[in-house]
Amino acid sequence: MKHVHIGGYGPGIVTLGGDLTRIASPSFLAAHPTLPVLYAAGELERGWLTAFDARDGLRPLDERPSEGSLPCHVAVDPAGTLLAAANYGDGTAILQPLDARGAFDGDPIVLRHEGSGPDPERQEGPHAHQAVFHDGVLHVSDLGTDEIRRYRPDGTPLEPITLHPGTGPRHFAFAGDRLYVAGELDGTVVLIDGERRTTAPASRAEGANFPSHLQLDGDFVYVANRGPDTIAVLSAADLSPVAEVPSGGDWPRHFAIDGDRLYVANQNSHAVTVFALRDGVPEPTGETYEVESPACVLIR
Repeated sequence: MKHVHIGGYGPGIVTLGGDLTRIASPSFLAAHPTLPVLYAAGELERGWLTAFDARDGLRPLDERPSEGSLPCHVAVDPAGTLLAAANYGDGTAILQPLDARGAFDGDPIVLRHEGSGPDPERQEGPHAHQAVFHDGVLHVSDLGTDEIRRYRPDGTPLEPITLHPGTGPRHFAFAGDRLYVAGELDGTVVLIDGERRTTAPASRAEGANFPSHLQLDGDFVYVANRGPDTIAVLSAADLSPVAEVPSGGDWPRHFAIDGDRLYVANQNSHAVTVFALRDGVPEPTGETYEVESPACVLIR
């Protein structure tokens, strides 16, 4: 039986149909690829990373500082030996070794960064936003410097992927060699395929848009749009629009897809809404869960 865990800015981690695990502001969650271990980034009250034994509920296993301010994303490499965390506040990312239990093992590799972008309010310095392992390389989106930073597992920096100034890269996803990036500041989705780049609006609605999460599923790219409060569906081949539907709430910060179901965390309306996917298009199911300030959906 799968578990749906909701992290956010409320009192803790909510397991749908289960218990509340109290922890300060667990704004993002990640699961170990092989062990029953769940990780949380504690963003607001303290910059900490917590590991939970998830065999029967969620029991604290280990914790450590995130080595930066406002940790907003965590991920585990496919081998289950490294945890990466992105600190939005100062742009620091870390690579933290994990032991055979999934607990933190030894000192982290701290990846500090410098730089800025053209937006004086949002890009005055580096702001690491997401960490993704792909083809043996850690990729870190930096909203402040318009880069996808790249590192080897030992922390050696590689040449970054640069985006148009003012893009504000937030969440991103790979499909083989193709890279899809949501631009929080310019409201776009960028497809990078070798030397070819395609840019499209993340939403067709009028007004300001601040795309948050992006995810690939089959032939489609799904994007959560804050402002118009929609979930947009784009063709993965060329970013052409397929559909755009209301998110079922206010300020869709994150979502997760599980088979033919899509769960959306609407942060400002304190609700997780569930959609059915029909030929790739989200359709409301009428299923809604009240969750205080949800910011992340993890299905394991």
